[in-house]
Amino acid sequence: MRAIGYQAPLPITDEHSLVDVDLPRPTPSGRDLLVEIKAISVNPVDTKIRASGRPEAGSWKVLGWDAAGVVVETGPEAGMFKPGDAVFYAGSITRPGTNAQFHLVDERIVGRKPESLGWAEAAALPLTAITAWETLFDRLDVKGRAVPGAAQAILIIGGAGGVGSIAIQLARKLTGLTVIATASRPETTAWATDLGAHHVVDHSRPLASAVEALGIGAPAFVFSTTNTGQHLAEIVELIAPQGRFALIDDPATLDINPFKRKSVSVHWELMFTRPMFGTADIAEQGVLLNEVSRLVDDGTLRTTLAENFGPINATNLKRAHALIESGKARGKIVLEGFDA
Repeated sequence: MRAIGYQAPLPITDEHSLVDVDLPRPTPSGRDLLVEIKAISVNPVDTKIRASGRPEAGSWKVLGWDAAGVVVETGPEAGMFKPGDAVFYAGSITRPGTNAQFHLVDERIVGRKPESLGWAEAAALPLTAITAWETLFDRLDVKGRAVPGAAQAILIIGGAGGVGSIAIQLARKLTGLTVIATASRPETTAWATDLGAHHVVDHSRPLASAVEALGIGAPAFVFSTTNTGQHLAEIVELIAPQGRFALIDDPATLDINPFKRKSVSVHWELMFTRPMFGTADIAEQGVLLNEVSRLVDDGTLRTTLAENFGPINATNLKRAHALIESGKARGKIVLEGFDA
């Protein structure tokens, strides 16, 4: 089968950073599905692992943690899907990725593809939808216990990114929160507004004063998707006492001591935790994706696809990695189909 991989961590400008290769077609076992990949999307995790993750000597590392495709075969213990079913999912960071014609995935973390979306539009959603959903409803519990005296609002830092783009929609459509997003360019500000943010503030300027100027009070929740280290002092200042703060990125250091005086709770989110550890609630990711699919099909949510870079090959993947590494991507970058 055709695939894209690498044998050593290299800058994306190096011709060997991502290479078109031919690999054996995998065989499903246990609760696995074998999926024929129709479209993939590219996430920051792809670029981070490519830059540092080293495969075993002589082997190829295949990246990719977003896909839409068709089930072609099932393992002997699988019973949730059958060959011919159209699915979408984000896979597991501990297994070979989706940048290949055929891919193995545990059926419990798979959802049924939205019928109203094409392959590319569907592939844009799984990883970011899981991340945003788990952050909002499992970690921050935005629909649970209220924060006394706080503005029932959420600040989403990095509103035009992949996770921010779906988090804005989930918060706006499924909660009563006032949604404040951050963006710093006219096109990203317009993107966040169009997705449903009530307010958009510039994260290249002091955030605390910008949020205060909105006149709605200190927000109960802050969700930081990027550059957390850069914004941490501002977050400490602007969040409400007893508020809840979540992050998904990897700051070099994270001193949360300043949150103590406000009794702010701090929450990490990694959407790979359930599949990585085979948690007792691993199947919740499949349930979640099926609900996202339903919400897309009834018009509540929309795809966050921003650019389709064409066929799935090393050249187009390099372009996608380079754009993500530039920090100027908005929404999701998708690749669709393999060259004939």
